Amino acid sequence: MQHRQLGPFSVSAIGLGCMNLSHAYGQPPERAAAQALLHRALDLGVDFFDTAALYGFGANETLVGETLGPLRQRFTLASKCGMQGVDGVRVIDGRPATLKATCEAALQRLRTDVIDLYYLHRWDKTVPIEDSVGALAELVREGKIRAIGLSEVSGATLRRAHAVHPIAALQSEYSLWTRNAEFGALQACRELGVAYVAFSPLGRGYLTGTLTRVDDLAPKDIRRAMPRFTPEAYARNLAALEALKPLADELHCSLAQLALAWLLHQGDDILPIPGTTRLDHLEEDLGALQVRLSPEQVQRISDALPPEHIVGGRYNAATEAEVDTEAHP
Repeated sequence: MQHRQLGPFSVSAIGLGCMNLSHAYGQPPERAAAQALLHRALDLGVDFFDTAALYGFGANETLVGETLGPLRQRFTLASKCGMQGVDGVRVIDGRPATLKATCEAALQRLRTDVIDLYYLHRWDKTVPIEDSVGALAELVREGKIRAIGLSEVSGATLRRAHAVHPIAALQSEYSLWTRNAEFGALQACRELGVAYVAFSPLGRGYLTGTLTRVDDLAPKDIRRAMPRFTPEAYARNLAALEALKPLADELHCSLAQLALAWLLHQGDDILPIPGTTRLDHLEEDLGALQVRLSPEQVQRISDALPPEHIVGGRYNAATEAEVDTEAHP
């Protein structure tokens, strides 16, 4: 397993996003299957696991804690606060008291004394970022978390937060079909020495080439509310994906491995955290570490699927208003 630096931690170059074991993409797997996947990831050398209070409204933290708690010394644990379920409703709340209470509950669910990396899942724009990060800094001083992260914020907001307390990681979407990171956030990360954790590095299934019918998505699958996944937009996006297939064939890898390899080659400070519910997909994803790309091949892949060929935004208008990331020009 290759490793990369994330703040004070050396972690596997590809981590595991745990969200879809409990949340967001329709019916989650049976508990035994979810536990088997977590154990298999650890056995394959993955030592960076990412969860959140939001996922399953606490269920995902509980799953990770019960499954991996006895093996706590073998991995770096990341979780998130600032967005969670309250009485069955998703709520963004960045008030210091709420963040501290969320952390206490997370420590119990995760069966640990300390969370290695604790993100502010969303910046609550009714609360100054300095106040929310200040609360997380107090948790560092109390020994309840080791490092602070932010999610879905701009380079400007990252700089404000970093002035209060060093930020170890920024987590936002980054992939061949989502390159917002390249318009400010990634530059700020590199200026400040902040790692970039890339969620949805496979485009929520799009970049694998296996999601061919969005009409088959489960009724409560979050992709149904995303403009890129409307039937009309997705048909055009699938057509654009065809340009990547000859490149994957040339490199003797799958489309998923091509997409992850491209991301890994964007810099040693990029840490993809693909999620999956299937053991074969887990092993396929990790196979991307064996795909070596020349600078010329990286450019060819970039050019084959330029951002302007993607139809639809990442989120609908209501969700877009909740994030603080730079938009593509």
